[in-house]
Amino acid sequence: MKPSLARGTRDFSALEVSRRRYIINTLQKNFELFGFQPLETPSFENLSTLTGKYGEEGDRLIFKILNSGNYLDKISQEELTIENHQALTKKISEKALRYDLTVPFARYVAMNQGQLTFPFKRYQIQPVWRADRPAKGRFREFYQCDADVVGSESLLQEVDLVQLYLKSFAELGVSVTIHINNRKILSGLAEFAGITDKLIDFTVALDKLDKIGKDGVVKELLERGIAQESIDKLDFLFNQSDDALENLLQLKEKFTGNQTGLKGVEELEFVITQSLNLGVDIQNLVFDITLARGLDYYTGAIFEVKADGVQMGSIGGGGRYDNLTEVFGVKNIPGIGISFGLDRIYLVMEELGLFPEEATSKVEFLFANFGGNETVEALKLIRQLREKGISAEMYPEAAKIGKQFTYAEKKGIKNLVFLGEEEIKNGTITYKDLEAGEQKTVSLEEFLG
Repeated sequence: MKPSLARGTRDFSALEVSRRRYIINTLQKNFELFGFQPLETPSFENLSTLTGKYGEEGDRLIFKILNSGNYLDKISQEELTIENHQALTKKISEKALRYDLTVPFARYVAMNQGQLTFPFKRYQIQPVWRADRPAKGRFREFYQCDADVVGSESLLQEVDLVQLYLKSFAELGVSVTIHINNRKILSGLAEFAGITDKLIDFTVALDKLDKIGKDGVVKELLERGIAQESIDKLDFLFNQSDDALENLLQLKEKFTGNQTGLKGVEELEFVITQSLNLGVDIQNLVFDITLARGLDYYTGAIFEVKADGVQMGSIGGGGRYDNLTEVFGVKNIPGIGISFGLDRIYLVMEELGLFPEEATSKVEFLFANFGGNETVEALKLIRQLREKGISAEMYPEAAKIGKQFTYAEKKGIKNLVFLGEEEIKNGTITYKDLEAGEQKTVSLEEFLG
């Protein structure tokens, strides 16, 4: 049987793992600089923990885990013939792979609230799973790198997360634009158009604008039962200027008497103004009135990060979710969080050639194997190098020197070391820089530094 990978998954070579670690280490360093502490949660949760938190489309993408043993044992033949998949799923699956890191985090906070110091800031770097259709930059298994704050309603958290995004991507060399909106503005727009009862349908359709365009969004709104008259009132959404504050001023006029919408505008004005005061370039922070992010738990600010100059979906996103822990029976714990999409960030950096030399893990020295006493002396030197934190290895067999050269070149090893009978007698060592093509003979003391 020919081996194969499950769709939407990948193997990672040594080069890819090294580069992924470079991204993770950069993010982790910045998370901790901003005061976030690490947390890890299980790869699977109770299905009831996850369902109902991501909206209709999100729930369909949750990977369910079949109950162990004879999972059909308690299912009658009649139930099997009725096409009610949701009812059947609950009986044969009690657990599921986590869809994101936010809901498990909310579950953790709800379970441990008495032991936490609020505001509680945590970061989490772990894989998540979604039964999505694989495409460029979209996988069924992928890592998320999240930073969340719970227990604070201060809009300074939003401002701080903007700084965290920009600092992290600047260190990775990725030029980005942060798109920002507020769910209260979207609720205000629904009220303005007379479709408050269709808010979720409205936001789910609007969230697809960058994928299906204006015509596609209008078509989906009609299919979801939203009248043409209401859609016409929202037409201005698709014709925004490049001036964020000017667009907010236009909204203020439309939201006269609309308290929810005005509150959203006020919050967004604060975040944008304070970010600009801290030196953020207005080109890097864009008010995107059509940004919806189709997750039901967002209640305030929402973010989406896109890489400049690359055809790729968002490489980061997040928002405020003031009511998330309430579904677990714990009220009044507001929260906000952002996520970095590791896999897409990798693809962007690869496409733009942004990985530095230090992002690639390479062996510094390969010792040629001459056999006999030379091997023993070489192994002693290798041990001393390793104790100094310098990577070194010996070719395992006393093969022809050409074969050992080829191994070093294919593996990308920087230097090939020769410790033969002559070098041992003279207390020297000879090594060849395989990148520069230069060969040197130096004393052991100089070599070991």
